[in-house]
Amino acid sequence: MLSVKSLQFLEDLKANNNRDWFLDNKKRYEEYKKEYHQLIQDFLEILKPQDASLELLEVKNCTFRINRDIRFSKNKDPYKTHMGIWMNTNHGNNNGPGYYIHIEKGNCFFAGGMYGPENDDLRKIRKEIAFFYEDLEAILGEAKFKKVYSGLNVTETNSLKNGPKDFEKDHPAIEFLKLKSFVSIHKFDDSKLTKPNFVKDTAAKLILLKPLLEFLNRGLYTE
Repeated sequence: MLSVKSLQFLEDLKANNNRDWFLDNKKRYEEYKKEYHQLIQDFLEILKPQDASLELLEVKNCTFRINRDIRFSKNKDPYKTHMGIWMNTNHGNNNGPGYYIHIEKGNCFFAGGMYGPENDDLRKIRKEIAFFYEDLEAILGEAKFKKVYSGLNVTETNSLKNGPKDFEKDHPAIEFLKLKSFVSIHKFDDSKLTKPNFVKDTAAKLILLKPLLEFLNRGLYTE
């Protein structure tokens, strides 16, 4: 769980996103960071015994720097005002399949899959889907999975209007093959963050994504 103090820090930072305020509130940030790292540790302790691919992960592998990269952004706010936790199932690929938790007032969610794979990885995943789409359909259609996730996330930006040129237009899995990211998402209410069972309940829903991540990894690393 998270304390109200940590959540309030993020809200105050959102309202005062500048270096002077941040330096004046450095002690609050250090308290926030300590709680952030403990939250990651709590998730790892529950998830590692259930997913061996996470075994080598340490807290430092799952964090994001609070400083934003503003070099190529019109938004010059120097700090992130949300908390993110990324648990990657493959250390050899920085953008491998994994579990993600996003904490932000009014926009909390957890998710899993692979976001924006590089072209080579995208081709491998599409090939896996083309040959074994029934496996993917079974994963997404599993009863417990469906209670939490509504399939793979589809948006205007992560899906092609037409199928990829390497596949028949009437391929049975054409809607999957159009995707450029392969992610399932579950949004939740902010009030759950401060509940004592937040980590346990969220981890139980995250682990339902394991078969999806295994399918994606199979496509990436099986000849």
